Amino acid sequence: MKKYLLSFALVLMSLTSFAQSDYEKIMSEKIAKIETCKTAEDFQTLANDFQRIGSKESSQWLPAYYAAFSYIQKGRVMMRDGKMQDLDGVASQAEKHLSMAQNLAGADNAEIRLLKKMAYSLRMMVNPQQRYMTDGMRANEELNIAQKLDPANPRIALIKAEDIYFTPEQFGGSKTKGLEMFKEAITKFNVYKPKTTFDPNWGRGEAEYFLNLPTEPSK
Repeated sequence: MKKYLLSFALVLMSLTSFAQSDYEKIMSEKIAKIETCKTAEDFQTLANDFQRIGSKESSQWLPAYYAAFSYIQKGRVMMRDGKMQDLDGVASQAEKHLSMAQNLAGADNAEIRLLKKMAYSLRMMVNPQQRYMTDGMRANEELNIAQKLDPANPRIALIKAEDIYFTPEQFGGSKTKGLEMFKEAITKFNVYKPKTTFDPNWGRGEAEYFLNLPTEPSK
């Protein structure tokens, strides 16, 4: 009987180990694809992939996080293409997955809070003048919470830099200030270490992109 129980335990451990390695393999593959996605359709496909992973690994928060991130990136591509009226639907999908991620990871997760900020920002861009006092303020609140939870996080510094870079000077922003903040973000990227292999590690390339843009000639 003891021999049977031992054999059963070894088989169970083997199956668990296999399932875990399979999860790690597929997560590695899909996370690597984040850097290669270019179109809204690419990010939609990736969001679907992470959603399928999350349905199988229901105790893991990262698949839901990356599904939300993929939707947000899809929205940012659409925003650049001028498709502002479609951003509410994309933000809703991101928020659905962020709610799932937060239920698993807890409310004190700076990475999730930062994505919630980005989702509210997408909503605001549908009509910035009308929505700043609602979605815009919610975005700022989530950003402040993320900052308090993890002040050394380079992605928080990156998104703050973007906000300043694209905000007109009459409202407190400027490209010069934004570029200085992108430099600060790079400094943080140089020393920040993700907690695990699959924890969020995106953003450095975006900061470098802005810093490598041609400098506007002085007037």
